[in-house]
Amino acid sequence: MRTQIVAGNWKMNLDQEESLQLIDALKKSTFQSQAEVIVAPNFTALSACATALSGSKIGLSAQNMHQADKGAYTGEVSAPMLKGVGVNKVILGHSERREYFREDGVLLAAKVDTALAHDMQVIFCFGELLADRESGQHFEVVRMQLTEGLFHLPRESWTNLILAYEPVWAIGTGKTASPEQAQEMHAFIRQTVADFYNSEIADNCPILYGGSVKPDNAPLIFSKPDVDGGLIGGAALNASDFTAIVNAL
Repeated sequence: MRTQIVAGNWKMNLDQEESLQLIDALKKSTFQSQAEVIVAPNFTALSACATALSGSKIGLSAQNMHQADKGAYTGEVSAPMLKGVGVNKVILGHSERREYFREDGVLLAAKVDTALAHDMQVIFCFGELLADRESGQHFEVVRMQLTEGLFHLPRESWTNLILAYEPVWAIGTGKTASPEQAQEMHAFIRQTVADFYNSEIADNCPILYGGSVKPDNAPLIFSKPDVDGGLIGGAALNASDFTAIVNAL
């Protein structure tokens, strides 16, 4: 059975004190679901959050990392730095990184390689623009992003991968893919992985949905057979909303 996961991407929100307050609220929450819970604070709060989450069942992820282990890359953060403060998961390929910072498939493949080389679990994001969907190119765009970022990997690497499909037109817009649209794409993603690797890898890889998931729409989205949870943005900043989303699984 695939692992069900809800990950909260806090993006560029909350200072260290606010992050710790949210961590404290989440630790006091009643998670009725058996889903794995992950939070991704900003870099400046990661060390303090790692300490606060010690002994907790809530996992901790970084929102990004550089592909080099060290060097003259002012302002960047490396995998060894993240591991050094107790972080062993990282989100890569988020649509905001692709759009605002021009991260492409070649760069993301290098970042994935580095993260996996350091035994980090990767939450790999991908998804189409509204123009891609309206032109009927959404399946091909998703296939290309998977191919460029992940399909160079050996089979054994897939045990450390979590896929996160995020239709860009549904991120922060209030629009959400219908449960049927989410299922259709998740099934396509799983079949694409099966075609390139095999059905065992595809059947065991968690695929999360990201795109304006809220407590009211999470149950229907999560009810679909190929949707294994969510990568949550804005609603992850509210402990009660995030808890309700987790409990929808």
